[in-house]
Amino acid sequence: MSTLRDLAEEHTHLRPADIDHLHRIAGDWQLLSDLSFADLLLWVPVDADGTFLCVAQVRPTTAPTAYQDDQVGRIVGGPEVAHLGVAYSQGRIWREGDPVWYGDVPARHEAIPVRLRTAEGEAGEVIAVVGRDTNLSTARTPSQLELNYLTTADDLAQMIADGTFPPPRHPGETTSAPRVGDGLVRLDAGGKVTYASPNAQSAYRRLGYASHLVGEDLAALHRRLAGDPLDGTEAANGILAALRGEAPPRREIDARGATMLTRALPLMPAGVPIGALVLVRDITEVRRRDRALITKDATIREIHHRVKNNLQTVAALLRLQARRVSMPEARVALEESVRRVASIALVHETLSMSSDEAVEFDGIVDRVASAATEVAATEVSVGMRRRGSFGVLPAEIATSLVMVLNELLLNAVEHGFPPSDEADEPAGSAASGVVPAVVPETDPSVRPEVVVSAHRFRKMLHVSVTDNGRGLPPDFDAERGSRLGLQIVRALVTGELRGTIELRAGANGGTEAVLVVPLARNAHDGRSQP
Repeated sequence: MSTLRDLAEEHTHLRPADIDHLHRIAGDWQLLSDLSFADLLLWVPVDADGTFLCVAQVRPTTAPTAYQDDQVGRIVGGPEVAHLGVAYSQGRIWREGDPVWYGDVPARHEAIPVRLRTAEGEAGEVIAVVGRDTNLSTARTPSQLELNYLTTADDLAQMIADGTFPPPRHPGETTSAPRVGDGLVRLDAGGKVTYASPNAQSAYRRLGYASHLVGEDLAALHRRLAGDPLDGTEAANGILAALRGEAPPRREIDARGATMLTRALPLMPAGVPIGALVLVRDITEVRRRDRALITKDATIREIHHRVKNNLQTVAALLRLQARRVSMPEARVALEESVRRVASIALVHETLSMSSDEAVEFDGIVDRVASAATEVAATEVSVGMRRRGSFGVLPAEIATSLVMVLNELLLNAVEHGFPPSDEADEPAGSAASGVVPAVVPETDPSVRPEVVVSAHRFRKMLHVSVTDNGRGLPPDFDAERGSRLGLQIVRALVTGELRGTIELRAGANGGTEAVLVVPLARNAHDGRSQP
């Protein structure tokens, strides 16, 4: 189904600013729908002959809908939308007319013109119409709650016609809470409570106020109830701002171990401030879970920090041991172990600074690549370059993948560009462990380089490590390679990562290692799905 913007741009001549205003209405009109006990349909004119297009619809959560079928995308003209034409051309709310029938459902039509105020703050031209259609099949004598809801809905409807509703949204705010059913308080122009819904009364009881709210000065009450004087002052100032016709940001009040979220909206039909609407919601359990998650996140980060420290200690001990070993083979083995442990520590260091179990992997690859050129036993200067982005990877993939890349990068440098005393000896390329019959020559005019490439495609991560060095020996067989580095790579890629790896000759010489790793995880065993 097309979006509001798509429909408006395709069928109308509305300006971008007009469409943005319609988006703001559609983002905040659930409030009006619930207060009206009615469906709201947003209609925009298509032609000058009185044809209208429905670009958005919302159903009430407080009453049955008047429409079982979705009306978005419907183009209607003629007598069926005559009430929309009156509201659009005359710029007034239309409430005349007899009920209409949609199948077996009787409904009452209303039409509210939508204005966008000018930069000077004046009421602009009508750009659309909100149809307010009420299902009359369950009509009954309204209760006090319903009468207050309907009165407030009429005030907000007039504000839509004036261009003063919805108010500007503050940065970072959503429109999800609080809602009408969470708790509603209506204030008069002096800030005194004239009505409080049962849910609103219950929310204030959680804060420690046991009396009835009607007649109370709500701003002063917020100051008294709040456990923190600063929070109480901010909540009170929000109420006073709404009474002045402003739209303050949402505030939270903490008292007696409970937390309540408040949203204050000015009521100023026809530009006259007559009071304010305050929506409240008890979010005590939500904040308790938030605090538990924050504590859990801090604990997990501390664990990663300690694991990183322990791994660095292990690496330091191995490095000390390597200095005391006289056998060259043993020293090389210990130094390789130091590098492997250090690469894992990089992942845990990144996780210790993150709030979730995922890491931005590009920075880790760059650090591993830089370390590979510094410690590799080669006399030439090998350049390292990354092409593409790994993006954010979950910790279980990042830990294994960094070890794989560490091995491949070290082997690409050491075996693709060996020291001069090995240049005349038959030697293989990365991690081969196989002696070639003929050693490929390298072009001295070409700068030695290793390129790490990465891209994502259909929930798969494709990685290649390519060098322009001596290349693989003719009889190279990755499955029969006996070097520990190659065995580690194969075990991690096929086992932990559930991926594939291929070592092959590069298209322009050198060696290319190609990895394909699935990113989707199996919910049953925690492993990647193939």
